[in-house]
Amino acid sequence: MTEEFLINFTPQETRAALMQQGVVQELHVERTGSRGIVGNIYLGKVVRVLPGMQSAFVDIGLDRTAFLHVADIWSERQNGEAAQPIERILAEGQNLVVQVLKDPIGTKGARLSTQISIAGRLLVYLPQEHHIGISQRIENEAGREALRTRLTSLMGEEEDGGFIVRTMAESASDEELAADIAYLRKLWSEIDSRSRGARPPMALYQDLTLGQRALRDLVTHETTRIVIDSRENFVKLEAFARQYMPRVLPLLTHYTGERPLFDLHNIEDEILKALARRVDLKSGGYLIIDQTEAMTTIDVNTGGFVGARNFDDTIYKTNLEAAQAIARQLRLRNLGGIIIIDFIDMEAAEHRDAVLIEFRRALEKDHTKMTVNGFTALGLVEMTRKRTRESLAHTLCEPCPTCEGRGEVKTARTVCYEILRELLREARQYDNAREFRVLAAPKVVDLFLDEESQALAMLSDFIDKTISLHPEASYTQEQYDIVLL
Repeated sequence: MTEEFLINFTPQETRAALMQQGVVQELHVERTGSRGIVGNIYLGKVVRVLPGMQSAFVDIGLDRTAFLHVADIWSERQNGEAAQPIERILAEGQNLVVQVLKDPIGTKGARLSTQISIAGRLLVYLPQEHHIGISQRIENEAGREALRTRLTSLMGEEEDGGFIVRTMAESASDEELAADIAYLRKLWSEIDSRSRGARPPMALYQDLTLGQRALRDLVTHETTRIVIDSRENFVKLEAFARQYMPRVLPLLTHYTGERPLFDLHNIEDEILKALARRVDLKSGGYLIIDQTEAMTTIDVNTGGFVGARNFDDTIYKTNLEAAQAIARQLRLRNLGGIIIIDFIDMEAAEHRDAVLIEFRRALEKDHTKMTVNGFTALGLVEMTRKRTRESLAHTLCEPCPTCEGRGEVKTARTVCYEILRELLREARQYDNAREFRVLAAPKVVDLFLDEESQALAMLSDFIDKTISLHPEASYTQEQYDIVLL
């Protein structure tokens, strides 16, 4: 299946959309003021060691301290030698060169590793290692050995680091591999010299921009075109491609049309749909996607779909369509962590098996690491998708200030009853008050004047105080104040 990338640049953000047959499959957003830090290398300082958790918190200059687990601390061990406990490896106040494995997500700080890896176009450089690894996606055993032999001869006598061969290197020439080796060694030499004598926290190396990463990591042999709507950034990416990946150079195209690039390809509408809770299916069914900090749940419903011959076939066809739609939504929204999918209950085992096969097939297009389990006893499909960056919703949205992220607000009647209880508490506490003035949202005041007027009058008689109402258009439904006069 052919694909193309559309990259939209503004001074504030960069957006890259992966299109397949005219449909958006992935969307990557990078804000200039809050670029992701995965891959960045820092000189940090250990601020706290937690033996009970076998972890440490490291200050790398961010708002929150970053997290380092003992399993992510590199050490050169002999075969069978057990790892030392973290309190024997690190001490508070110690300087440490670390690399970010995961961006800060929600309330969690960045996750770190002391095992440094620097990605090039064809290779990944491991300055602390001395071996050559081959990408698992290169499945031909003879080809893997040939690549290992070629790389060993190109590395020469120097024993300064190891390499992992990326999938793109399978068809690379010796000249391209040698250029990548030289570039990565030089880059590490500059990072290493910068760290010597420096005072933490300090950034030693920043990963590539989204546009550059798209060329390096996301472009495949199926990519037919890369459209860029900024002349300045087209020139920059052209120079980057010319130096590091000449194969990509012919694919670059500068878009000069009057209409915005994302509007032309209907991507802006797709972004709005990707932020919605409900996803409509072509058949009339729909998905409900709820994202929480702990997990994401996806519920499949038939909706108005009644096209099949019987009810079982209707459910089966809806689930098949939903399997394709869910796989696309996972990529488009960049949903990660634990994901629970509630397909419509199917009586036939062959239907469940077919839906699961279709779902796994649809997920093959997604390059993110995943595990998918079969149907549980409750008829749910459990899966995990590696979370490496914020989801689209968390990047573009924030919790509602009215409901504080709950997704719902108290009814006007609930707020009325809260106010009545609060008035009673205030009356007992402040005997000398002549009048209580209630400031609340217009909908709450209207309810007091209509259906709850008798309750308000009864309370006024009981506390022997005047209660006046004042609607505040600027108040949210849950917000109110009681003023003593």
